Amino acid sequence: MGTYVVTGATRGIGLAVAELLHERGHDLVLAGRNAEALAELEKRLPGSSSLVVDLRAPEGIEPAVAGLGPLPSLDGLVHSAGAIELGEIAKTPYQVWQDLLAVNLVAVAELTRVLLPALRAARGHVVFVNSGSGLRAKPEWGAYAASKHGLRALADALREEEHANGVRVTSVYLGRVATEMQRKIHEYEGSEFDPSKYIEPRTVALAVLAALETPRDAEVTEVTVRPGV
Repeated sequence: MGTYVVTGATRGIGLAVAELLHERGHDLVLAGRNAEALAELEKRLPGSSSLVVDLRAPEGIEPAVAGLGPLPSLDGLVHSAGAIELGEIAKTPYQVWQDLLAVNLVAVAELTRVLLPALRAARGHVVFVNSGSGLRAKPEWGAYAASKHGLRALADALREEEHANGVRVTSVYLGRVATEMQRKIHEYEGSEFDPSKYIEPRTVALAVLAALETPRDAEVTEVTVRPGV
């Protein structure tokens, strides 16, 4: 069995991914900023450990990872954490841009950089949970879409750079998923949130797992997951 780091592990897609990997018997490092929630999750997923890190402050990532102790090899890194703020560009202050880029892009790049030696050692796999907004931008989604377009570029560049090291890279582009982020979007839009209309987090986790479990003779580079009809 392997060892995997999952960000945003205490809820939504990250939690669903962590649960599936645990069911498969893998060792987990559960990453998030809420130490209490991580401690509770460790009890539910015996054998896992926590990485308490605030992605809004990417400068704290390397010291936090060092606190885990030696991590000689890592089979996978699943980037599930993310943040969203909506609004017209004319009304979006620079702090919103900074915060979204920090969580959705800069911290992702930094955590990947810090863990790359361990990923190379295991010929591991990096999964970026992206969004349809990483492929196209809609009005009032500018700052979020920019961070997700950047995430796509990060994944594409990393894939080319690390191919010779045996590291596989997958981007998962999502439609609307039944998470708290989706509830926040509906509040902004002034509409009622009906989770039954959207993708279940576990369904996304199954798509992530399928990419991770693809035999070594292939690499799933991109997956698009949309709500069913």
